[in-house]
Amino acid sequence: MNPLDLFQNFLNPPVLFFFLGLLAISVKSNLEIPQPLPKFFSLYLLFAIGIKGGAELTKSGFDGYVLAVLGLAMAMSAIVPIYAFFILKKKYGVHNAAALAATYGSVSAVTFITAVAFLQSNQIEFGGHMVAAMALMESPAIIAAVVLHKMYYKEDDNQPQNSIGHTIKDAFTEGSIVLILGSLVIGFVCGEKGYESVKPFTGDIFKGVLCLFLLDMGLVAARRLKELKKTGFLSLVFAILFPLFNAGTAITIAKFVGMSHGDALM
Repeated sequence: MNPLDLFQNFLNPPVLFFFLGLLAISVKSNLEIPQPLPKFFSLYLLFAIGIKGGAELTKSGFDGYVLAVLGLAMAMSAIVPIYAFFILKKKYGVHNAAALAATYGSVSAVTFITAVAFLQSNQIEFGGHMVAAMALMESPAIIAAVVLHKMYYKEDDNQPQNSIGHTIKDAFTEGSIVLILGSLVIGFVCGEKGYESVKPFTGDIFKGVLCLFLLDMGLVAARRLKELKKTGFLSLVFAILFPLFNAGTAITIAKFVGMSHGDALM
């Protein structure tokens, strides 16, 4: 592996736009993404990821290996938020712990794209079904975090609490879940031919929208950097070590079940 490949990851345009957002706030620029564009960006990314994943799943099919990979990916996405939530709840409270748990259990399109570029530069193949795995991994993490939040947050002790079944139903009908799962099904039903008809919108401009989305994330993150002082050094340590632990766990599982090198890294 070329060590320069690791450095090249930071030269990915979406990553650099995130740092541009941080820089803009640090120099007190009035740069901002007007509402409701950030909401549109997030909906677009969910839609594009979902329909692409469904189309790729059509090509790869549903053999035992593919089903095992998709099942393990969804399991990791659901399990990671659970232990993340309980680790973080005492320090950060139920609201923040649930939000962070969903973040660590979910996947990043930037990370996924960077991993694709890394594998391609090293001529390592990976299955097209991994795009579907990325799409499927969004919903379990969000659902797990929503359920945990509703289970442990009591706004008013005098008000009746929702049952677990009702909470899960609410989680499944949440807008982002409906969009990404619906897009995944539509992509699967329409197949590669159907995906090609919308590719100019879902594929060709994907990275451009992702850059703007991360620019906005950089602006938001920079405005809230002062809040790190309230949480202390633990936040930085956790942000570095927790993903490494999860990645190590995933690699171990992938080796145990005999995944290919490319699929294991993804």
